[in-house]
Amino acid sequence: MDIPSLALAFGKSFLLALAAVLPILNPPASAPIFVNLTRGLDRSTRIALAQRIGRNAALMLMGAMLVGTYVLDFFGVSLPIVRVAGGLIVAVTAWKMLYAQQVHNEDKAQMAESLTQDNVRIQAFYPMTFPLTCGPGSISAAITVGAALHSKHWAASAANFAGGLAAMVAVGVLIMLTFRYAGRILRPLGEVGLVVFLRLTAFILLCVGVQILWDGARELIRGL
Repeated sequence: MDIPSLALAFGKSFLLALAAVLPILNPPASAPIFVNLTRGLDRSTRIALAQRIGRNAALMLMGAMLVGTYVLDFFGVSLPIVRVAGGLIVAVTAWKMLYAQQVHNEDKAQMAESLTQDNVRIQAFYPMTFPLTCGPGSISAAITVGAALHSKHWAASAANFAGGLAAMVAVGVLIMLTFRYAGRILRPLGEVGLVVFLRLTAFILLCVGVQILWDGARELIRGL
C-alpha cells in the first residue's frame, strides 16, 4: 500500500476508535467524582492523581484493543460476564457515594496526611481509573474496535492499529486535563450546588452500573 492509503487508514482508525470510546468514557461526567474523592488533598497530589489516571486509562484501553480478545478467549471469559462483574463494581461504588456523609475538615486533613506516594498509585488505578473512569463499557468498546482493525494486509493492519493507539493516547490526555482542572470547571456551582451535583452524578453512575449489569445479564439469558 502507498503512503496516502496508509495515512487514510490511520485517520479513519483514529476517528473510529475515538468515536467509539470517548462518548462512553465521558471524562466531564467523571470530574465531579474525582473532586469528591480527592477533597482536602493538596494541589500537587491532585495533579499527580490526574496524570496517573489519564496514563492508566490510556494503557488499559490500548491493552484491551491489542490483546483483549485473546485474553478473554484464553481464560474462557465472555464479554457479558465482564459487563456483569464491572456493572456490580460500578453500582456498589455509586451506592456508597450516594449515601456518603459530608467529610469534615479534620477528616480531610487526616486523609491528606495519610496519603503516601504508594497510596496515590493505588487510588489512581482503583477505583479512580477502574471502574469509575475506564469501566467495562469502554473496555468492551476498545476490544470491539481492536477486533475491527484487523486487515488481510499487514501494512494496513499496522496503520489501523497505529491510529487506534493514537486515539487512546488522546483519550488519556483528555482525561488528565479534565481531572486536573475539574475544580475550576465545577467552582461556579458553589458548595451547595456541588453537593447536589455530586449526588445526582452518583445516582446517574448507579443507573449506569445497573444498565451495564443488565446488558451483560440479558446477553447471558439469551444464550441459555
